[in-house]
Amino acid sequence: MRRYGKHTDEDDVRVRPNRKGNRPRTNIRPKHEDAAEGFVLTIDRGRLTVLVEDRTITAMKARELGRKGVVVGDRVAVVGDLSGDKDTLARIVRVEERTSVLRRTADDDDPYERVVVANADQLAIVTALADPEPRPRLIDRCLVAAFDAGLEPLLVLTKSDLAPAEEMLKTYEPLGIPFVVTSRDELADGDAADRVRERLTDRITVFVGHSGVGKTTLVNALVPDHQRATGRVNAVTGRGRHTTTSALALPLPDTKGWAIDTPGVRSFGLHHVDPARVIHAFPDLEPGTEGCPRACSHDEPDCALDQWVADGHAEPARLYSLRRLLATRERREGD
Repeated sequence: MRRYGKHTDEDDVRVRPNRKGNRPRTNIRPKHEDAAEGFVLTIDRGRLTVLVEDRTITAMKARELGRKGVVVGDRVAVVGDLSGDKDTLARIVRVEERTSVLRRTADDDDPYERVVVANADQLAIVTALADPEPRPRLIDRCLVAAFDAGLEPLLVLTKSDLAPAEEMLKTYEPLGIPFVVTSRDELADGDAADRVRERLTDRITVFVGHSGVGKTTLVNALVPDHQRATGRVNAVTGRGRHTTTSALALPLPDTKGWAIDTPGVRSFGLHHVDPARVIHAFPDLEPGTEGCPRACSHDEPDCALDQWVADGHAEPARLYSLRRLLATRERREGD
């Protein structure tokens, strides 16, 4: 007689037969200790191009990763067919810890973060001096995103044959940001590419800028063996046409550096940025915040940074730059 309730023991447990004949489900997942190391180069409709040793393979995200995203620049563990032959497909089973993450939101009211690229250490902000006209607010927003992500910024000014660079450089001189000025003629003969390449050696650099500024043209000059389509600026709207539709990591010839080209952006939302983290990009000012009131915005009468600068610990221009960038977090790019 079968017993029920508190009188049962292990002999009374009913085991249902597995009619399908397959193994029961388990929460234990394989560790894939023999997985190969890979570097994500680009993503297209769920298929990822991954560099494994000296070859590229096509892979997809394994089911066990769940909702964990994979982006260009990620270092991943890959299993399956790693030959790189046509019509083969491997699986990404693990995403290694990221050293940096560059994010943006569609606008300041959008809480959804979009990861632009992972593991970069430098952000090249590309802007044209004319055709289209420069947008300083967008540049400032990219700077805030760079500082928040822990990336070193590089300002690349293009089309200097159409307009002088002095006024723009004067605007950003207080920030102490390294810069390179290029013209279309210099890109054609290789001089500009050589100057930019010097800044990219041994680094992973992500290129960001709005459409039509010559970002992809510059990347094509840096990596002549891999040409991406370029577009022209609309004569009516003054805006460029999106020709780069996905991020792509390219190895720089004769150097250990990488250039990551990204689609042109028309906005760079900073909803994800905590203004308190921007101060970390100003090590000469950060100690002065110890005397600030709680939740200080660093732009109010009781801010201790005014006295810190007055005592000679930092230059006034640096405090101006900090407050300008913090104000950028509260302004829209069109303001």
